[in-house]
Amino acid sequence: MLIRFSIENWMSFQAKATFSLIASRERQHGERIPKIGKLKLGVLPVAAVYGGNASGKTNLFKALHFAKGLIVKGTQPYSLIAVDSFRLGNAQKIEQPAQFEFELLIDETVYAFSFSVNRKTILEEKLVHISGNSEKTLYHRVSGEPNFDSSLKSDQSLQFAFKGTRDNQLFLTNSVSQKIDAFKPVYDWFKDTLELIAPDSRFELFEQFLDEGHPLYATMNKMLSQLDTGISHLGGEEIPFENLPLAEPIKMKLREELAEDATVRLLAEPGNERFVVTRKNGELISKKLVTYHLNADGSETKFDMRQESDGSQRVIDLLPAFLELSAAQSKKVYVIDEVDRSLHTLLIRRLLEGYLAKCSQNSRSQLLFTTHNVLLMDQDLLRRDEMWIAERNPEGVSSLLSFSEYKDVRYDKDIRKSYLQGRLGGIPRILLQSPIEGSD
Repeated sequence: MLIRFSIENWMSFQAKATFSLIASRERQHGERIPKIGKLKLGVLPVAAVYGGNASGKTNLFKALHFAKGLIVKGTQPYSLIAVDSFRLGNAQKIEQPAQFEFELLIDETVYAFSFSVNRKTILEEKLVHISGNSEKTLYHRVSGEPNFDSSLKSDQSLQFAFKGTRDNQLFLTNSVSQKIDAFKPVYDWFKDTLELIAPDSRFELFEQFLDEGHPLYATMNKMLSQLDTGISHLGGEEIPFENLPLAEPIKMKLREELAEDATVRLLAEPGNERFVVTRKNGELISKKLVTYHLNADGSETKFDMRQESDGSQRVIDLLPAFLELSAAQSKKVYVIDEVDRSLHTLLIRRLLEGYLAKCSQNSRSQLLFTTHNVLLMDQDLLRRDEMWIAERNPEGVSSLLSFSEYKDVRYDKDIRKSYLQGRLGGIPRILLQSPIEGSD
């Protein structure tokens, strides 16, 4: 789980901004708050970030995307790091590094991981193991030294890996690439647990809709038909590999590199058609995701994905995420930017209610999302500490604030009305008053 995340000098976040998922003392919906025994704290299973356009909501999402990419994919030798620092301040501030801090719960163990970076180098990097009231710094990379904890100093493989870490590369990343397992749980959290879904991204697990033997196949298709998409179910249509609408270099790469029993997912533009390609007995087998609609006489008609509405495609993208979040023993953390894009407000609320109904004190999954949907700004659905505001001041600097930090936001208050009236911030400052005049 994500316990806390801080950024500084990143895009519109000039000063340090902290997004905390630590539950406050309020009792509302307390039965669904996961409890972390050793730390004696609760961690929120959900958080919604509101704000006007260009307030910083998506920049928060992009910060997580950047950090995950830097950790998991790393950098190429001699390449610049794709840091996007705050650019509206003075020249001296622009040259300052961007800073990222994470506090993570991984298998009931808490780690704090942080790094400071500019376009050329990793200036500082630190990994701390937190247990109860004690902290142990596993390593602190600063001034070209690893500063390992005393229990790790004698490990020659760590020393060797650190010496081979490039200036533009995280030591965490390189240690895992050198097959060192000491810090792998933190790397794996970013790689396998943290999932990011942008407004225009297509969720990767759609192949579950193609496999009738998948445990979630029946559940997903049943829910899909209940969400008023008009789709009775989805399935896979086998097509010749040579007929895939892909560039020849991509096909050539698949022919040469796809291993036996391996599967890749492909998205073809335009039309958002989705394909899976698997190598079986040396042959490449490809399937296309298709939808089926019921006719009045009970028969079915097949449709290509490009014939479905944006809303139906968005449901297909998000439904596997909500199902995975709700699964028993799930530890996934999903961050969805503009969760309500192309979706009816009642539909996304129902999906959210379904997920929260599965949350308990033993849950370890999380859903974080940005939204403009004020119907979700409801204390019967979300706690005050689960609702956040991103706001940009006249100088272009973004900040984050939880509703629980407002003293006048009571548990029985119509929080939606106060928000729309501008009492809580986070709404657009619209100066346009006169009618819009077209050209003569």
